Amino acid sequence: MRPGRLLLLLPLQAASVAGTGLLVTGPPAGRWPLSVEDGVNRAVADRREALATAVSEGMSLLASTESIVTLTLVAVLALLLVPRVRRWRDAAFLAGSVAAQSAVFLFVTMVVGRARPDVPHLDAAPPTSSFPSGHVGAATALFGGLAVLAAGRLRGARRVLVVGLLLLVPAAVAVSRVYRGMHHPSDVVVGLLNGGCTLLVMAYALFPFPSRPGASTPTGLSAPRSRPDDDVHAAPMPAATAPDALAPSARSTRVEAPAGPRRAVVVRHPHGCGDGTAARVRALLRDHGYRDQVWTPTTAEEPAGALAARVAEADTALVVVCGGDGTVRACADVLSGGAIPLAVVPCGTGNLLARNLRLPSDPDAALREALAGTAVGIDLGRIHGDGLEPTRFTVMAGAGFDAAMVRDASARLKQRLGWVAYVLSALRHLGDPRMRLSVRLDGGAPLERRARMVVLGNVGSLQGGLPLLPDARPDSGRLDVVLLDPRGVAGWLAAAGHLLTRSATRTPGPRRAAGPNRRPAHGALEYFSAERIDLRFARPQPREVDGDAFAAGTRLTAEVEPGALRVYLPAPGPAEPIGVR
Repeated sequence: MRPGRLLLLLPLQAASVAGTGLLVTGPPAGRWPLSVEDGVNRAVADRREALATAVSEGMSLLASTESIVTLTLVAVLALLLVPRVRRWRDAAFLAGSVAAQSAVFLFVTMVVGRARPDVPHLDAAPPTSSFPSGHVGAATALFGGLAVLAAGRLRGARRVLVVGLLLLVPAAVAVSRVYRGMHHPSDVVVGLLNGGCTLLVMAYALFPFPSRPGASTPTGLSAPRSRPDDDVHAAPMPAATAPDALAPSARSTRVEAPAGPRRAVVVRHPHGCGDGTAARVRALLRDHGYRDQVWTPTTAEEPAGALAARVAEADTALVVVCGGDGTVRACADVLSGGAIPLAVVPCGTGNLLARNLRLPSDPDAALREALAGTAVGIDLGRIHGDGLEPTRFTVMAGAGFDAAMVRDASARLKQRLGWVAYVLSALRHLGDPRMRLSVRLDGGAPLERRARMVVLGNVGSLQGGLPLLPDARPDSGRLDVVLLDPRGVAGWLAAAGHLLTRSATRTPGPRRAAGPNRRPAHGALEYFSAERIDLRFARPQPREVDGDAFAAGTRLTAEVEPGALRVYLPAPGPAEPIGVR
């Protein structure tokens, strides 16, 4: 399993903690060992003394929400701002661990309602459930995270001392919360596990460990320093080496080295593409003969910059897009149906098109391999609806849960944590009501459905290679559709388990022929495929196109435009066919 894919375990972690809470508050509560918890709380409360009470108060204050937020902010700022210490990845790990643990905690408290112990409380009881302990989980994420970073930076006796002291803090907080009558023993145990599991997931996701001797680790564990202009979501990762097999495409053409100076138009997202990346893009283009370069920045009013005007001014041999999926979508809308090829430099939050086309996630490597590669025709989706002017998409469009997640994701978190910001936003919408909709495929009879979200895909994989639409291909001449309609915790677990299983067992191969719709994961997922899809919603629903949120509406109509966009892809290996991989 690739490191980034491990972040997909966080929703499973939340579901597991919630399931444990339902067991703890259900019939097993009257059985050993849960049956002795009330006695433990009473025995501890009867033996309180002044010194222990004062110490426990200090530990509870240390792990309070205000203290955790303040300490996390200070630690993150130190990692980012202190000279000769800057560690973007370490800062993302620490902030992401605290935030992810908190998100799991908040989700569980909405599902599990457990009263606090029936003993005198030494702290004001917050309105949240007693299960799990938020203080303990937060302390584990913060101080355990600091211990992980310290273990990678320090050596000898100092490392043992510092790491040991940091790890003692969550344990001391756990004891203090039971002592002060705020939690049952099982609440603090699960709090420790929640924080610890979050650290493991975040560590392995952000700090991929070497799999062979001599491989470098991008963490503090004997790691090389990251470039100052590297952001978390643009960190170098190994490119995939097992592309899907595909018969040679008639739309594919080998790119020959240019004989003389050629003109390239570069569309640059000013926030996603930093000055350092831009300088390297200029140099790479010059090295490949593109000495006539015209750069145009994107704006809120012009998401493709002045691309249309620039390509109309003179003969343009190449368009380079330095941005995320939204910027690529806007440029594809301009270039659709034309002969000018496009090269993608992934500088966004998700970069889903680049990932589905198996481009390297490092911007420099993606452009370098593309310029030495092949121009391939891929499909585009054309979509419109009430309040949504006709536009094209390269990746996915949707309505419901996923659109609300995109709409409410924090811009600041997206900049710092990348696509993890979407996970945190998604947790806020797990309880949103289902929507009623009708689906019409290729002009057929409408199908009435209920679902939490509907996604139309030109490609199929989400972050970490999660196959939301496992049969979608950008050269199939069709669009794939999935309806997600999980019912309760069991439904979310069934859907997540099905997708993760498909992700782990999927093997390269040709796309299956379209057949009747499929309803796997006990009906939590339903798949369709068509050239034209008409969606009608009973009530206005939030909508998104390639990661850009649009106003809520009641209609969406999408059609495929086969081979409408030419994209540069890395050259295939000796045993690989030419085409979309």
